[in-house]
Amino acid sequence: MTILVTGATGPLGHHLLEDLADQRVAATAMVRVEAEAGGLPTGVEHVVATLEDPPPPSVLQEYDHVLLTSPATEQQADLEVTFVDALVAAGHRPHVVKVATDGFQDPQCQVRFMRSDRQVAKHLDAIGLPVTYLAALTYMESLLGLADVMRDEALVPVPAGDGKVGFVATSDVAGVAAHVLTHPGHEDRVYVVSGPEALGYQDVAERVSALFATTVEYVDTPAAQYADRLRSSGLPDWEVAGALELFDWVRHGAQDSVTDEVERATGEAARPLTDWLRELRGAFLGRPADLPPPQL
Repeated sequence: MTILVTGATGPLGHHLLEDLADQRVAATAMVRVEAEAGGLPTGVEHVVATLEDPPPPSVLQEYDHVLLTSPATEQQADLEVTFVDALVAAGHRPHVVKVATDGFQDPQCQVRFMRSDRQVAKHLDAIGLPVTYLAALTYMESLLGLADVMRDEALVPVPAGDGKVGFVATSDVAGVAAHVLTHPGHEDRVYVVSGPEALGYQDVAERVSALFATTVEYVDTPAAQYADRLRSSGLPDWEVAGALELFDWVRHGAQDSVTDEVERATGEAARPLTDWLRELRGAFLGRPADLPPPQL
């Protein structure tokens, strides 16, 4: 069994490589530059390449399974399609595990992040590669983008209304990916991967308050005001518009799914938000100097 992991230096990719190493399954990490290999788990092999500049055919032919994931940017669909075409051109037909955002499978969903995933999925399905889709709910790690304002202003200011979200830890999505990559019978399936419960942002504020002995309040913020916050943080306009679309999706109850896919795949219940917050307490009580910038 040979596995190639794209997005290897991101949170999900890193957790996946750790899981595979624990299972003594050999995997190769794809990194953009040689220097990034230094942050990989011990003993993990790597190849220097990108989605837009994939490994040569002779290298791609070595892998039976590929984890396909990339950041939610304006270029995501084009980059992933380019990489998929390289797999096909290599004359090899590996099993692709595509990480997407839940909602991509709904043709009525017009959130641009899901539309990008849907574009890639249509391409994968059209060329007929064996594929499994992991449709993840919003990552708990998205809350890191709110950590500073929770700490400095005691607020959770997002335009979510009363909508709830089945927040899931990236480590749990990685656990499902590890299972799908190492066990047969998952081709042509879509797994919706969630955390153990659907929570509103009021619930998030209450749990942060209780855990860290502070008082944080949720404020259903006007979309324009939230957009200004995101722009002031340096987020590109395309991603700002996508964030507003996503919160509108949340407001209408479309991110409140709760499934048991994590437990079915890993044998352990999905991680609750409180446990995740406890581990990341440094980000909410005071950002350590070496903590990477949050990803919204």
